Amino acid sequence: MTDYPRPPYPEQQQAMPGNTDAMKPRPDHGETSYVGSGRLAGKCAIITGGDSGIGRAVAIAYAREGADLLISYLSEEEEDARETQKWVEAAGRKTVLMPGDISSAQHCRAIIEKAVEALGGIDILVNNAAHQASFEALGDISDREWERTFAVNIHAMFYLSKAAAPHLEDGGVIINTSSINADQPNAHLLAYATTKGAIQNFTMGLAQMLADKNIRVNCVAPGPVWTPLIPSTMPPEAVKSFGGNTPIGRAAQPRELAPPYVMLASDEASYMSGATVPVTGGRPFM
Repeated sequence: MTDYPRPPYPEQQQAMPGNTDAMKPRPDHGETSYVGSGRLAGKCAIITGGDSGIGRAVAIAYAREGADLLISYLSEEEEDARETQKWVEAAGRKTVLMPGDISSAQHCRAIIEKAVEALGGIDILVNNAAHQASFEALGDISDREWERTFAVNIHAMFYLSKAAAPHLEDGGVIINTSSINADQPNAHLLAYATTKGAIQNFTMGLAQMLADKNIRVNCVAPGPVWTPLIPSTMPPEAVKSFGGNTPIGRAAQPRELAPPYVMLASDEASYMSGATVPVTGGRPFM
């Protein structure tokens, strides 16, 4: 199916971090369309931000490909996390829910320890969770907001990757979520866009550092994707026209992001490391 909704979208605003059920139209995470083929059979994966949006779509796809999962999410997103758990378990896979704030190094280490204990190991780490907020002027960005964005978007990747690496055996995988903003920064998302550029660099450097252990590190760079982050962090006019600036003419549905994450986690990508897979609706990416 490619007949997805196009802007203008209905007028809507939510409080951060947003809720899937309140979105109009409701995002498609592949609930009724994604069909697995056993490409991740027997694997154990951690997905941060796995409660909604891209994270939920990846969780559904991974489960249908045969993986057991630990889903990391903010405590305020419990309702969305339970919905993701329902779809994973409907695929016959195990789900461990881990609420908490990944800006804490201690909590990041606890996520890894919980996955090892409850799933029996880790094969795949998907660093997907992100924080963003829109600001018109530089002076509107508080020190706390700048620090919060870096703590969630890039510091947590370091904490999680460092803690996971000793448990990732030969063939282990780390997948980071970057953004088109790493290449074409949106001025109103200055802090967020800056972290996405850092993620790109982190991915390429970490891939080299872990290559001798045969641990592959790659990232996916989405363009505009219709997730709760959008109505909860962007002004009404930006939400209404969201994704209309792409050649395809619309925002991606989360379902459309899942296949690259599956490919990068599978043996099909055995010679890919340090790479970025852009999924941008036709917008150029370096």
